[in-house]
Amino acid sequence: MKKLLFLAAVVLLSVNVYAADIYTIDNAHSQIGFSVKHLMISTTKGFFGDYAGTVTFDPLDAASFNAEATIQSKSINTSNEKRDEHLRSPDFFDAAQFPVITFASTQLTGKDGKYSLKGNLTMHGVTKEVNFPVEISGPIKSPMGGTAIGLSGQLTVNRQDYGVKYNKTLDNGGLALSDEVLINVDLEAHKK
Repeated sequence: MKKLLFLAAVVLLSVNVYAADIYTIDNAHSQIGFSVKHLMISTTKGFFGDYAGTVTFDPLDAASFNAEATIQSKSINTSNEKRDEHLRSPDFFDAAQFPVITFASTQLTGKDGKYSLKGNLTMHGVTKEVNFPVEISGPIKSPMGGTAIGLSGQLTVNRQDYGVKYNKTLDNGGLALSDEVLINVDLEAHKK
């Protein structure tokens, strides 16, 4: 009986090890965006247009989760070319010297679609650990064929922590830009 239980446990563990699937981000149905306060009275929004990544996910085993993404910093888009050029300059992202922003997960905890995702965010040559709530939907069978999942969440980072320090003091004593930047992630990914 002990031998039978041991074999059953080995089979279950083997199935669970191989149950995690690898998904590739579908850029046509995803967005990595951000928003920041401007003049402390309005919010400027933008997104990155060029990124790639994979997600390894098993809804029954959060410990097997892995996510990696690479964003091309020069692909920043706020629908204003003059502002976008300034954001690519050394005042902000310095896209020539720091062409990529990366995220690599280190831990996923939670269940039933509601999770806490921890990982390392590297921007402007600085790596910081971040932790943010995410929702993972699926997997589902896509009408386009194959299997798909969705991942969405948001986190706030302090741009000063990443060496993005540009700002101007206003006549009334306020600052042109807030230090806090809200990052929004809405991803659709398809099984390889």
